[in-house]
Amino acid sequence: MRASTRPLVFRILLIGPAALAMCLFMVIPLMLMGWISIQGRDYSGGVLWGEIGFDAYTRLFFERELDGTIALNLNYFKIILRSIWLSALTMTISLVVGFPVALFMATRSQRWRAVLIFMVTLPFWTNLLVRNYAWILLLRDHGTINNTLLWLGVISEPLPLLHNQLAVAIGLTYSFMPFMVLPIYSSLEKIDFRLVEASFDLYASRWQTLKRVILPLAFPGMVAGCILVFVPSLGSYVTPELLGGGKTLMIGNLIGLQFGAARNWPFGAALGMFLLLLVLIALTSYARNYRTNAQVGK
Repeated sequence: MRASTRPLVFRILLIGPAALAMCLFMVIPLMLMGWISIQGRDYSGGVLWGEIGFDAYTRLFFERELDGTIALNLNYFKIILRSIWLSALTMTISLVVGFPVALFMATRSQRWRAVLIFMVTLPFWTNLLVRNYAWILLLRDHGTINNTLLWLGVISEPLPLLHNQLAVAIGLTYSFMPFMVLPIYSSLEKIDFRLVEASFDLYASRWQTLKRVILPLAFPGMVAGCILVFVPSLGSYVTPELLGGGKTLMIGNLIGLQFGAARNWPFGAALGMFLLLLVLIALTSYARNYRTNAQVGK
């Protein structure tokens, strides 16, 4: 073997296992899902191989009437908009609550930082299903929250806190809040807080210091946290299923129904590809914003 080809061979050997794993567990399943999405539907379950068409994608926004005409149908589009809205709401609440928490953690001593990180990551030690059932006990009509408000005399009858968009937003925010706190904390931890002291020495107010010093330096962590919260919220299944009670469907629930009760695999695959497109748009937006911010920083 020539000496000039050895580095290339070593690179192939190093990259090969990871590339093979990505091909087996990511590329091939995605290609299979895309292929299924353009096949015909077998009403007994599965697909009719060879009947290629785009009926599954057309069904996202249109439906075929009994006379064969195509009419606009926005029912699935409403579910998609609801998924985006709840994911964006979850991301916003997580950012508003998570940033002060991360800032508080970053300004503590090294000993307390370790304790606070442990407390933030502690919910991950419990199964997501158990955590959502815990919220059911808190939010139901005769749950902890309503019973407490009734006992205090704040309300005269239980509030409808469960099986609606509010319950889903609360559950999603609780589930994915650590994904917002930890990236922001990682950015804030690297800040030289002598810059903050310098801003105060230059008679900057607390708000000016936060706006012109801390927020620009924490921006990469904030954007990363928004992506890490928005993307899994968009495809969430367990939380809308339990806390929404079947009344607040999101894309993940709709995909599950198509592969399960509806037995419409092509449409389920088309919804999966559409969800993938939304995720790619979010990641592309993150990459562009990060690159722009890096250029401004230079």
